[in-house]
Amino acid sequence: MNQEIIPVYFMPGMAANPTIFEYIKLPEDRFKIYWLSWKIPLKNETLQEYAKRMCDDVKHDNPVLLGVSFGGILVQEMSKYIKVRKLFVVSSVKTKHELPRRMKLLKATKAYKLLPTQLMSNVELLAKYAFGETITKRVELYKKYLSVNDKSYLDWAIEQIICWEQDQPIPNAIHIHGDSDMVFPCNHIQNCVKLKGGTHIMIINKYKWFNENLPKLILDI
Repeated sequence: MNQEIIPVYFMPGMAANPTIFEYIKLPEDRFKIYWLSWKIPLKNETLQEYAKRMCDDVKHDNPVLLGVSFGGILVQEMSKYIKVRKLFVVSSVKTKHELPRRMKLLKATKAYKLLPTQLMSNVELLAKYAFGETITKRVELYKKYLSVNDKSYLDWAIEQIICWEQDQPIPNAIHIHGDSDMVFPCNHIQNCVKLKGGTHIMIINKYKWFNENLPKLILDI
């Protein structure tokens, strides 16, 4: 008897394209991977409206959703509109309470509206915002991964992260987080699978851990 093939949808982080998942490989006799990509938000579109629109790109019933960073916030919102088999939040937050103090301050002062997103065509600055690190030695590498530098998208994305109002974690969401994440520091994160030495870009440089452990987490082995 043929085993069911489980669809697994991957959503990248802010400004990133789905090639960040290029090294993630799951057993093809059990899983099929689908990459999701950012769309430019509509004028005054809420995160909830955007999430509903992104659900149109999910073509299977009861899929696995995995999102990284801002993509982790987005897949949580998407899971409110479609039934999911498993929900993975990677290098992200589950509620507004897990946001670091500096982001809460940006929200309180509305200073996020002053961030120089028009300069983010500069890939080094974009990487600092998206990945939480400066990348002088790896500019060419990140040019490949960071391709969504539309100002309207960046303004919208930063506001959605900082002003996210999720108060309680979504039940059964599996949160995977690096203990060296500089964007969302681990000391603010509750109830997660902690990756030793994992940074905000661990989906890229710790891909072997994901290849080994994602199948077990999806199948509850």
